[in-house]
Amino acid sequence: MYEQTLYKIIEPIKHTTIKRMNKGKKWKYGYDKEHDIIILSKNGQIGEICEIQNLRIALPKPTNIYSRSKKKEEQYWKQFEYPKELKNIKNIFDWRMYPDDQKSKWYDYIDEEFQRREDGFWFMNKGKPTYITGTHYMYLQWSKIDVGAPDFREANRLFFIFWEACKVDKRCYGMCYLKNRRSGFSFMSSAEAVNLATISSDSRYGILSKSGADAKKMFTDKVVPISINYPFFFKPIQDGMDRPKSELAYRVPASKFTRKKLESNERLEEMVGLDTTIDWKNTGDNSYDGEKLALLVHDESGKWERPDNILNNWRVTKTCLRLGSRIIGKCMMGSTSNALDKGGDNFKKLYNASDVTERNRNGQTKSGLYSLFIPMEWNYEGFIDRYGAPVFDTPDDDVFDPHGELIDIGIIEHWQNEADGLKNDQDGLNEFYRQFPRTEEHAFRDETRNSIFNLVKIYEQIDYNDEMSRTLGITSGNFQWVNGIKDSKVIFYPDPKGRFRISWTPPVHLQNNIILKNGIKYPGNEHMGAFGCDSYDISGTVDGVGSKGALHGLTKFSMEEAPANMFFLEYLARPQTAEMFFEDMLMAIVFYGMPILAENNKPRLLYYLRRRGYRGFSMNRPDKLWIKLSVAEKEVGGIPNSSEDIKQAHAAAVEMYIQNNVGVLQDGSFGNMYFNRTLNDWSRFDITKRTKHDATISSGLAVMACNRHLYRPNAEIKKEKVNINIARYGNTGGRSKLIKQ
Repeated sequence: MYEQTLYKIIEPIKHTTIKRMNKGKKWKYGYDKEHDIIILSKNGQIGEICEIQNLRIALPKPTNIYSRSKKKEEQYWKQFEYPKELKNIKNIFDWRMYPDDQKSKWYDYIDEEFQRREDGFWFMNKGKPTYITGTHYMYLQWSKIDVGAPDFREANRLFFIFWEACKVDKRCYGMCYLKNRRSGFSFMSSAEAVNLATISSDSRYGILSKSGADAKKMFTDKVVPISINYPFFFKPIQDGMDRPKSELAYRVPASKFTRKKLESNERLEEMVGLDTTIDWKNTGDNSYDGEKLALLVHDESGKWERPDNILNNWRVTKTCLRLGSRIIGKCMMGSTSNALDKGGDNFKKLYNASDVTERNRNGQTKSGLYSLFIPMEWNYEGFIDRYGAPVFDTPDDDVFDPHGELIDIGIIEHWQNEADGLKNDQDGLNEFYRQFPRTEEHAFRDETRNSIFNLVKIYEQIDYNDEMSRTLGITSGNFQWVNGIKDSKVIFYPDPKGRFRISWTPPVHLQNNIILKNGIKYPGNEHMGAFGCDSYDISGTVDGVGSKGALHGLTKFSMEEAPANMFFLEYLARPQTAEMFFEDMLMAIVFYGMPILAENNKPRLLYYLRRRGYRGFSMNRPDKLWIKLSVAEKEVGGIPNSSEDIKQAHAAAVEMYIQNNVGVLQDGSFGNMYFNRTLNDWSRFDITKRTKHDATISSGLAVMACNRHLYRPNAEIKKEKVNINIARYGNTGGRSKLIKQ
């Protein structure tokens, strides 16, 4: 049975507090810092609080719930019929010519549509009160797309709720949406552009895509038709052509068409002109540079190929959405991802920089955007029932889509069948994953041609890890000295934001197992495993980022209570100072009682261990005898990274481990390599650009450390001539005599 993780209903606030605040209508629209929630209610009362990709959103309290039928089975979304009498009224001029005695009966209808647009809409959906935002209502009720009227989908409901939260949160520049093909983003973002532009003054709305031609097509094929098909009471006067090619200009906003003005037949000349426009730009780093935007629709942002760079463009266009520190506009960004070397890598960086759990002191993410990923199983055409719910599992009873077609298989099974059919075509499979991702890992799958390792096995392991993520037992946390006393005992404490990720710890009696010889400390569990480390020497860097320090722990086969040939620890971080990193490394190796093999071209870590009395933990390079080591190597240990032989041996070590311990094994089981960050680094490893792959360097050194016997050189044997002359005796007379030679 499939269990969704896209959203959940949470209770972060006491019921008594909610009840008290609701009674006084004290909840304020926008971000509530005290309770760390984003409130979408405009009447001071809230209902359910949901969490979508770690963003906590309070929905309005249910009111005026519309029900199409008393029967639960007949309760679903269906577009409301536009009154025939009003269809012939195309604009405000036609309305002014409409008989006065016929106008009054439509005032309540028009008022209600404005209210739904402003506050959202509640309706009964299969017996459950369901809320959609005003933007979502405008999309479903009044937006014309390529298939006519859009279907109601639960995935889109959550999308619009998340987007509404982005709009009302003053800390946020918008959304970065990672999607699957045919999810409807282009139409939904086009609908939002028209929705906002028709109620705004002196505002500009922009469109960008992977190319200028694509942006133009989105404008002419989506934005303009949606605008044309708006009802007259939402549609401002349009300046210029009915179907413009480059700019849609509104001169009078729909918000001015209130019942009062419609009833009084106020002259248009007395209404305030607004000069609101929607246009598109050619793709480039400096698109919209220097302009002020109320909304930027950023379509296909994961497909910008060189020389265009989405990261550079966002740095520029971000300034178009603010005045000083005040955010005055939003970005609606969404895309599937290309292969990493075809624009996908930059989009991935932007998406990761939009994680709402990682904020600066101003409360903003690194990019300013909020990331959202909706798995493909939520939004795949043909597998959405008439109530908008995705059919995850193959149904036992008949289930029908909104068009009456039978759904006889679940989307999970259907997707797996498609994936299984591509097992022998890894590039085809990766493309399928990118187009229809079930995980973020799928969405950013790379092409296989540049990898030196077995990508099939790597991706098998990644998929398995994603599927079994709840049961793998990976814990994040940090190490610390007991009572803060250095060089005593080390303990591990869980912390969701910890720098270490571990899957196994030794039994208590084997923790902190240190052997003291001649004042030098040695690892007591050397027979159980070893660490590999890619270190760094300098705390700060020119760009303020720098490569990360990396540490990996790997077990060997032993008679102890430990899994064999298993990576049990992953560390990929860059603490504020190099000394903090060194201390992290030291505490880890002490806790596990295992040696460490580190590159000695950045020797500060090795000197740090020696100075603290842990030279015995630092392994010497396994490819040389002690007598052949340099003075520095004898002093601190480590292995160089400059030797071509070492580079090749290192890559071969990783390759060997992958072949024997990753993905589907010979007995049909899966490997126990559970760290996806490292697996992904392996998939992208380029032996000519090793410095970019901290995780691969570190994990490869761990493999070499655990198999150092494979790299041990044979001692030279001096061959000496052996005298094999046989003694001879003379046997004349009564005694034998030795014949001298």
